[in-house]
Amino acid sequence: MFGLFKKDPAKKLEKQYLKLMEEAMRIQRSGDIKAYSAKVAEAEEVQKKIEALKGDS
Repeated sequence: MFGLFKKDPAKKLEKQYLKLMEEAMRIQRSGDIKAYSAKVAEAEEVQKKIEALKGDS
């Protein structure tokens, strides 16, 4: 009953992941490959956190 209003931390991380990947796409299109690689690495770290949360559930 009370779990109904509890926020899912994985959803917040998924939104952050999608935002990072969109930023990475824009950076890649501008031609800055180093910044693109850094942004993708950051997104992959968020993805690992998501997988860890889902694995615990």
